[in-house]
Amino acid sequence: MEDKIIKQISLFAENKPGRLANIASNFQKEDINIRAFTIAEAGDFGIIRMVVDRPDFAHTVLHDAGFTVSETSVLGIEMEDVPGGLGKIADVLGEKDINIDYAYAFVTKTEKALLILRVNNIETAITVLKNSGVKLIDMVDIQQI
Repeated sequence: MEDKIIKQISLFAENKPGRLANIASNFQKEDINIRAFTIAEAGDFGIIRMVVDRPDFAHTVLHDAGFTVSETSVLGIEMEDVPGGLGKIADVLGEKDINIDYAYAFVTKTEKALLILRVNNIETAITVLKNSGVKLIDMVDIQQI
């Protein structure tokens, strides 16, 4: 089950010009590739969440650069890039009373959509999704995108 959990990097940053450039520059210097990210604005600050190819190293790089950073366990789900793809995932989880705390998605070169989810019960979500025929991705898949 652990092999289907993806490590997401989350950081709390001031909402001002140059902060994202600073993060990207640090990652470029260390050859860390961002696979997906989202920014949630909260006034003068924001929460940047991202999936990267080397999350443990990314955590160290950001921490050493002075950022408040943490790792969060999330799920990566491969789904068809068609209307209703997200609805299927939401239905499967909702039927088992699993809440989606937040989500973000992107389309890959393979014409599949990948959905990153934070849920309130990750172990149960893995079991429920697998039993429903949903393909979960892992860190190896993330590195190969």
